[in-house]
Amino acid sequence: MRRAVCPGSFDPIHNGHLEVIARAASLFDEVIVAVSTNYAKKYRFPLEERIEMARETLASLRGIVVEPVGEGLLAEYCRQRGVSAIVKGLRSSSDFDYELPMATMNRQLSGVETVFLPAEAHYLHLSSTLIKEVATLGGSVSEYVPRSVLKRLLAGAP
Repeated sequence: MRRAVCPGSFDPIHNGHLEVIARAASLFDEVIVAVSTNYAKKYRFPLEERIEMARETLASLRGIVVEPVGEGLLAEYCRQRGVSAIVKGLRSSSDFDYELPMATMNRQLSGVETVFLPAEAHYLHLSSTLIKEVATLGGSVSEYVPRSVLKRLLAGAP
């Protein structure tokens, strides 16, 4: 079985994430959407809610599993689950510059390869940070996030 992981904090998951995950699902037998926590970041949604939003949103796609990454290195997480590839979406060359050293380190630590998928043009500007900011300031993000995410964003809006 060809298994890949799409890691991310998904705070919140948005349509750009979904597009990359769906494309990964067409390339691999199973895709683990691994929801992570970076303790240096401040999150709008707690881990459990980010996992719940991802599960709700991805329920109709075959071969998708959503779970927390937990503690430790992504490379070790991949080794423990028999993952052969990490799938990362790229919006720009700065994303590539940021991701390449991690991809190299993950390959050296565990042998896992990283597959880069370029984002669709209409998602190049999306980031969870931008979506949260626009929603908080009263702007419409309905075309960028799934309904269950929009409902949660609006519930927390001023």
